[in-house]
Amino acid sequence: METTRNLRKERIGVVVSNKMDRTIVVAEKRKVKHTIYGKFVNKTTKFYAQDDSNSCNIGDVVRIMETRPLSKSKRWRLVEIIERAK
Repeated sequence: METTRNLRKERIGVVVSNKMDRTIVVAEKRKVKHTIYGKFVNKTTKFYAQDDSNSCNIGDVVRIMETRPLSKSKRWRLVEIIERAK
């Protein structure tokens, strides 16, 4: 009997903080259309992610994946660094 795992969510964002040990804060920016006025507004969501090797720096573009709760606020883990900060 083989059990299949559900697909896990993935996000791409920019590292805004790496001050914590093995933890990064990733901000995902998206444009949302205002319901009444129709203007596009920038919305930002911050995710706390596990970075085991402490390899990320502020400004890096990274891909993160959903995982089990690792702490009170950490539910994501680093998959790959797409682009290093210049």
